[in-house]
Amino acid sequence: MRNKYIEYFEQKQIEGKEVPQFRAGDTVRVYVRIKEGEKVRVQRFEGVCIALRGQGTGKTFTVRKIGANGVGVERIFPLYSDSIEKIEVVRRGKVRRAKLYYLRNRKGKAARIKELRK
Repeated sequence: MRNKYIEYFEQKQIEGKEVPQFRAGDTVRVYVRIKEGEKVRVQRFEGVCIALRGQGTGKTFTVRKIGANGVGVERIFPLYSDSIEKIEVVRRGKVRRAKLYYLRNRKGKAARIKELRK
């Protein structure tokens, strides 16, 4: 049971944000603002969304990509964070699970996800 005043406050915070519909298995490109000293730059992070969790302003999503030398890199992003400039859905994945943690144990072709055909 959540407090109705907190829910109202969270609704007001969420209203201004433009967030595309995506789910686990989709390949997403997240543009994140990074502050380095006085400079602010935008960094792209592209990978497969392996999990969505939480509710309201506390909603987060985990993105996994394969970095240099085949090392897996995961980042957890708050969905309604001010540091996220935009989220693009690159491709939709066909999966049968809500959490794709099994991809952590897969390498190469075994870690591929089929594309969802329309």
